[in-house]
Amino acid sequence: MVEVQEVASVPAKTNLLGLSQSKMEAFFESIGEKRFRAQQVLKWIHQLGVVDFDEMTNISKDLRNKLKDVAEIRFPEVMKQLDSVDGTRKFLIKVEGGSAVETVFIPDGERGTLCVSSQIGCSLDCSFCATGKQGFNRDLTAAEIIAQVWIAAKSFGQLGVNGPRKVTNVVLMGMGEPLLNFDNVVDAMSLMMHDNCYGISKRRVTLSTSGVVPALDRLGEYTDACLAISLHAPNDALRNELVPINKKYPIAMLLDSAKRYIEQLPDTHRKITIEYTLIDHVNDRPEHAHELAELLRDVPVKINLIPFNPFSQSDYKRVSNNALRRFQTILIESGYVTTVRTTRGDDIDAACGQLAGSVNDLTRRAERYRRQMAQQEEAVRIVGN
Repeated sequence: MVEVQEVASVPAKTNLLGLSQSKMEAFFESIGEKRFRAQQVLKWIHQLGVVDFDEMTNISKDLRNKLKDVAEIRFPEVMKQLDSVDGTRKFLIKVEGGSAVETVFIPDGERGTLCVSSQIGCSLDCSFCATGKQGFNRDLTAAEIIAQVWIAAKSFGQLGVNGPRKVTNVVLMGMGEPLLNFDNVVDAMSLMMHDNCYGISKRRVTLSTSGVVPALDRLGEYTDACLAISLHAPNDALRNELVPINKKYPIAMLLDSAKRYIEQLPDTHRKITIEYTLIDHVNDRPEHAHELAELLRDVPVKINLIPFNPFSQSDYKRVSNNALRRFQTILIESGYVTTVRTTRGDDIDAACGQLAGSVNDLTRRAERYRRQMAQQEEAVRIVGN
């Protein structure tokens, strides 16, 4: 009889990349070190871009060797970097499990906004969004979220001493619903705003939600970042079609929760950004604009109109320029600050609503959509014959 020897498993190393300050302090305490080491390592990783423990020169050699035994700084793989003619830059980032998410940097004068993903795919399936058609795989870890900021900043030479400050704003508006990945998103946002990390102002980090009200009610306990509401309709009947989560958390409930979040902020002049994607002959009529103006009458908001960006799995069409201007004029005349989001990065499929990545879909939603599209194409072919 052959004796089988058990092989002791090697404990997994702790990835320090996504640890918030409190979690980094807890880690150092767990290995018998002082809490202040957390701030030193945070600065090395996120401000200076150093990921080799041997190069962290204000840490003793003994501690550096200990860190190499128990910890690592591990990044997802950048599969592709695409640069648009307008300066937009998109990253396709491969994460553990084989899926890929997309991150987009959008330059605008001295401002550089990074649109960050929070999930692999999205479970909400909004009808006008390419991400939702890809189905859903899982939440991103805090490390995978903050890695998107690190990768973008590194690509512009921002990390290091006196590096140019290219990423000035971050919006959690990429793939996924941030509030369905609450803990990881909160930890990542804390790193974005930490003085020893990226030092981005709370007025320049924005979380966009489709309306997960219970999580929004908790958000103010953890952050004072800016808030955007992905609204897209002035009434529940239409929003139920465009944003299915509205059936669970209708508009009145969502706006009340958003108002509570804003009202508890120490900065009394903050406003909620209302995101409204204009779709041709769906939600772009003058009556929709008047209804929206009345709906938001008692809510401290600014409105950002987003022309729908077509993609292959949708029959929706882009709003006409005339309808867009008419809609904006009605809102401005009603007293609202109303801007139009300029379409950027369209040549690399980086425009708002176009991010799709590569999702190992656990919901089989992508398969269903592909089957529906094939059936529609077959029906058209038969009619054409």
